[in-house]
Amino acid sequence: MNDTAETISHPFRVHNFRAYWVSRFAMTLAQYAMLLIIGWQTYNIARDGGMSIAEASGQLALIGLLQFLPLFVLTPFSGLAADRFDRRGLAQLTVVLQLLCAAALAWFTWSGTISIPILFGIAIVLGVARGFAGPALSALAPNLVPKAILPTAIALSSIAWQVGMIGGPALGGYLYSIEPALPYAVATALFAVSTIALGLIGKVPQPAVRKDQRPIGAIVDGLRYVVHNKMVLGAITLDLFAVFLAGATALFPVYARDILGVGETGLSQLAMAPAIGAAVIAAWFSFRPIKTNVGPKMLGSVAVFGLATIVFGLSTSMPLSLAMLFIVGAADMFSVYIRQSLIQLHTPDDKRGRVSSVSLLTISASNEGGDFFSGSLAFLIGPVAAVVAGGAGAILTVLLWSGLFPVLRSTKTFDPPEDLLKQDNKTDSQET
Repeated sequence: MNDTAETISHPFRVHNFRAYWVSRFAMTLAQYAMLLIIGWQTYNIARDGGMSIAEASGQLALIGLLQFLPLFVLTPFSGLAADRFDRRGLAQLTVVLQLLCAAALAWFTWSGTISIPILFGIAIVLGVARGFAGPALSALAPNLVPKAILPTAIALSSIAWQVGMIGGPALGGYLYSIEPALPYAVATALFAVSTIALGLIGKVPQPAVRKDQRPIGAIVDGLRYVVHNKMVLGAITLDLFAVFLAGATALFPVYARDILGVGETGLSQLAMAPAIGAAVIAAWFSFRPIKTNVGPKMLGSVAVFGLATIVFGLSTSMPLSLAMLFIVGAADMFSVYIRQSLIQLHTPDDKRGRVSSVSLLTISASNEGGDFFSGSLAFLIGPVAAVVAGGAGAILTVLLWSGLFPVLRSTKTFDPPEDLLKQDNKTDSQET
């Protein structure tokens, strides 16, 4: 970054970041409208076909597994791709692939030929697309703004994500009640907007590629960095285990239809509640970013996340359930904001794609893998017991990680170590 860039006080003053923000917002809006309806259609087809609640929950578990497996296999290579190729172009290709998935689901739903095998097949393709999209977009963001305002940019990017999570389920649920194919048609249009917005991003810095390093060696180098950096490893794995155990989102269709009895509009509200809580926290951080005791605050927010999940699991009241999910989302956003800021600021630019791919893999393991775990556990012990046990597991994870990674308890600010600052400054001077 040059001196002029360093004087920029807010990310929205940067054209490239504005285009990136619009793209991420449109893509997230489309994703969550589509993913909600995929789960709803899968559960309803299974129940209407004579499956029990437990058996239909197992189908939701498979949806999560089929999205996670491609991410698990491809993520190390997608992270390398984000460090070797144009991140903007790579992200565009993944959005186009998701656009094709949405268009296919719109057609099958409109023609009345939608089925569980088709939904499973689309879930696999979405897993491939998201596997490459995550590292490219995560590694691209730090290249768009000066380092001094990166935490604010991360908060604003999180707002795009969280507002998309709010609007996406609302679009999905309410549009589905009008015409089942409509959510997918709108998602197709939103993916098109996202593709165009990415195309408006100008040239951004790309880290130099080491010509003496083979692809497998580069992947191993990125993994080695994560393992040796206890701050990055602790932050990534804390989220992995906490959300993996306490992921209740896969069971929203079960709660909406068979526990709370609120139907597809209630399903939208359940999906929106945590996103609203997260968006409120992200908006707050965009104006009042955290500056002190970041490690202890991250651990505390994960504990609150687990406790609210337990109360949600036991609730049979829609207002109480929505309130607990609001707290779940707020606590999760609190943790995400701190974790992403620490990871981005504690990772050299030439490794951000690979480190972001490891972070994405853990996020996928905690989300899609957590969906599989929650659905499978619900099949074995029932949905309520599965959610409560998961929340307790998240609290236990906080206690264990506080002892295993004392650096998380002792970290007071986002400031990276001096040797990393020198490395990034050297990279910047080489680029200019």
